[in-house]
Amino acid sequence: MYEHIPAYPGDPILSLFQAFQQDAHPHKVNLSIGLYYDDAGRIPVLESTRIAAERLREAGAPHTYLPMEGLAAYRQGVQRLVFGADCAALAQGRIATLQTLGGSGALRLGAEFVKRYFPDSAIWISDPTWDNHRVIFSAAGLDVHTYPYYDEARNGLRVDAMLAALDALPARSIVLLQPCCHNPTGLDLSHDAWRAVIDVLVRRGLIPFLDMAYQGFGDGLDDDAWAVRAIVEAGLPAIVSNSFSKNFSLYGERVGGLSIVCASAGEAATVLSQLQAGVRRTYSSPPLFGAQLVSTVLNDDALRARWEDEVAQVRARIKRMRGALKARLDARLPAPAFDALVTQRGMFSYTGIAATDVDRLRTSHGVYLLRSGRMCIAGLNDANVEHVANAIADVLGGAPRQAA
Repeated sequence: MYEHIPAYPGDPILSLFQAFQQDAHPHKVNLSIGLYYDDAGRIPVLESTRIAAERLREAGAPHTYLPMEGLAAYRQGVQRLVFGADCAALAQGRIATLQTLGGSGALRLGAEFVKRYFPDSAIWISDPTWDNHRVIFSAAGLDVHTYPYYDEARNGLRVDAMLAALDALPARSIVLLQPCCHNPTGLDLSHDAWRAVIDVLVRRGLIPFLDMAYQGFGDGLDDDAWAVRAIVEAGLPAIVSNSFSKNFSLYGERVGGLSIVCASAGEAATVLSQLQAGVRRTYSSPPLFGAQLVSTVLNDDALRARWEDEVAQVRARIKRMRGALKARLDARLPAPAFDALVTQRGMFSYTGIAATDVDRLRTSHGVYLLRSGRMCIAGLNDANVEHVANAIADVLGGAPRQAA
């Protein structure tokens, strides 16, 4: 009956993770998948969430169903964190927010929403972007196109080309944007560039879809949400997906959100009702525990302050490892070639390492990057950065060195 079904070839990132787990190399390093590891090479349990979990255990609350839209306290916490407590649209009840199954679930529900209610609109994603963006939006039936973003020759941004491409789009086109910590390049638009993008979005009547998976890992929780808040302040009908997988280290709990900024409170209520319908025909009710953890932290002043400090420590460690790798590569290679390591933000770096050299890193040194050259900086630590630098120097023709 099922012999006609082709096998799924596998996700390129998750397949690499499986290969890494099976690799017997004694000094293997996984810099492919988007997971944050601490300096001991472990996925951390944040103290703020540990305390929240203990409180929930002591309270002994039942494991009941959540409503389709999710936990109310969680959704309110999402809104304040993403849009800011002083957001006028939030005070006016113009933002419809839904608890989702992580950031991917938010993207899929958002994709289905725009396909259903803007059936003639295509979506435009940056070149490059996270691989799964294209997969998710295509699966929802949207035509997916790209706009210029990354300048490979300069390891910088093509802002003018991006603006020109957006300025040529038909009204009601969907434009996928990453407010901070761009995946995979690590290169973010400046505030001036964002203002120029916003001008085009307003003038052309475009719909911004903002995917924010790494809030707090760039320049700070509020700074990283600057573009979201500027777009909302400009009066644009923004769609925003967010994830707590990384900044709460809750990968397996699937905690995310989808928010849509509307023209009125009545419109927001209608939009939320249709988002609820999308949940009902998909999975009926989101999971409880992760939402309880996040809402407990976000709605308690002391836990919120502790969490913000933990996020700041993560951000500082990522920046420190960027500098540590760059310093070692500068010492091993004939000319500085990795200056962008310290100007990029967030977990990822576009290294410019060719796919064939990425293959050599993996087979000869047990160092795993994506074949695009994307490196997850969050997988580096003081114990492995020397090995990674030596491996890169070896495949690029530099001189490996012993640790001092």
